[in-house]
Amino acid sequence: MDTRPIVAITLGDPASIGPEITIKAFSTHTLLDRCRPLVVGDVTILHRALSFPGIPQVALNAIQNVSDAKFEQGTIDVFDLGICDNALPPVGEVSNLSGDAAFQYVLKAIDLAKSGEVDATVTNALNKEAMNKAGHHFDGHTEIYAHYTGVTNQTMMLVHGDLRVVHVSTHVSLRQACDRVKKARVLEVIEIADKACKDLGIASPRVAVAGLNPHCGEGGLFGTEEIEEISPAIEEARKEGINVIGPIPPDTIFSKALGGMYDIVVAMYHDQGHIPLKVVGFVYDRASKAWKSVSGVNITLGLPIIRTSVDHGTAFDQAGKGTADELSLINAIDNAIDLAKQKMRNK
Repeated sequence: MDTRPIVAITLGDPASIGPEITIKAFSTHTLLDRCRPLVVGDVTILHRALSFPGIPQVALNAIQNVSDAKFEQGTIDVFDLGICDNALPPVGEVSNLSGDAAFQYVLKAIDLAKSGEVDATVTNALNKEAMNKAGHHFDGHTEIYAHYTGVTNQTMMLVHGDLRVVHVSTHVSLRQACDRVKKARVLEVIEIADKACKDLGIASPRVAVAGLNPHCGEGGLFGTEEIEEISPAIEEARKEGINVIGPIPPDTIFSKALGGMYDIVVAMYHDQGHIPLKVVGFVYDRASKAWKSVSGVNITLGLPIIRTSVDHGTAFDQAGKGTADELSLINAIDNAIDLAKQKMRNK
């Protein structure tokens, strides 16, 4: 019996770097040793990507059923939706066609996971403007997955090496983010963070909670959220047996986590968590004036199915050049494999 998890990888926006980094990732010889990967997207888009400079040449196997996948080295199995068969969206540009295609790829991956045909899903980047222009009004992948799996307590976890960050809020304005720092939500995210670490094999996670305000409010001088909402949530989590510390000033908590003091950080809003992780994971080379590394993984927690993702955008400015780095996608696949194996062990 083949125990390698089946992993469905969405192509992302067809006009983005998604198709080319997907081909590069599939050319990694060890990928098939760890999982049975397939792409959810359009064969026509991958055919076009094969013509880009420096892209490895592979065979494409169009399928309509997971059972028809070959899972062979040198071949990409593509669950072909045929959305772009009649017209190819222009590379590196926002278009309704690309937005609709990217959305439909995600829906199919969700359906395959919900039906148990695949063990995990991995998403390449979609363009929110294109998706919304196509009539699909979601803020991003996280909200799509939550809507179509019927959950309301999901959150985003970013991972780069041993640095893990979860968020109390994500795709809302900064003004709204402050309003969402409430005891119930902070406690919920602490609980999700603790469970996520255990699912990743960390037996006794050390959960650190960031403050919202500078210096955690300085006893109420710069804000009272730490006193009124965050600390009470931490106390409640401790009563549940969670090893949690905080609130910790946000200007030092991530350095401590990166140094190994904590297993995961609960951030209060999108940029508080994203910026430190991307400072570490995204490396721009001054001499070549190009990205040397774009790494990091996005994992949606609280879902009944597994979803990991690259932690970068569509990079339209790089699309079609063959220079985009596939490391983030490979890391996302690796995390999906680990989560799928852990889920299998827990059954």
